[in-house]
Amino acid sequence: MSGYRRWIEIFSFPFDRISDFMFFESTVRPANVILIPGSSQPQLMEAAADLYHQGYAPHLLPSGGATPFVRTTEWEFLKDIGTSRGVPSEVILREDQATNTFENARFSLDVLQQNHISTSHVILVCKNYHARRALLTYQFIFPRETEFSVRPVVDQSGITKDNWHLDEMRIEKVMNELEKVGKYFRKAIYRLGQERI
Repeated sequence: MSGYRRWIEIFSFPFDRISDFMFFESTVRPANVILIPGSSQPQLMEAAADLYHQGYAPHLLPSGGATPFVRTTEWEFLKDIGTSRGVPSEVILREDQATNTFENARFSLDVLQQNHISTSHVILVCKNYHARRALLTYQFIFPRETEFSVRPVVDQSGITKDNWHLDEMRIEKVMNELEKVGKYFRKAIYRLGQERI
């Protein structure tokens, strides 16, 4: 039996392990706040607004500073989508400085602490192919006891767990995210390992 044929028999699809790792999702249950990492994709706030109207959390916290992809900041872009979908502006917390996912997490935690909002359980609404890196980043920054529900969203790219490997542009986006997981956490893993020795 060839090595390739044996590989196919072991795995129903050669990239299933990448799909399962990258496209993380969990059951969503009521939380203290809904977090939205910075994005110029309206689908994220649309999903967060739906969760808010369904009673999943009393606050929303979109995060993101200036970017060439939106007119002002990612925060204002996302806030405007939320209010257009009936979310009261007073329940949308402000974080408009972050320029990357680590800053989204760190600055969002600062905002929650300043507003005395518990981080015991939060909902993370993010692009589906960004879900693993977003979750790992927020878990790294937030208190260890924080529980996360992850609500992944299909954005304008149309990338899904089932089709990402069928198109060069989609492969590029997903594999870039996979590479960023390694780049983001290489030093952090070492540091955490040293702390446990």
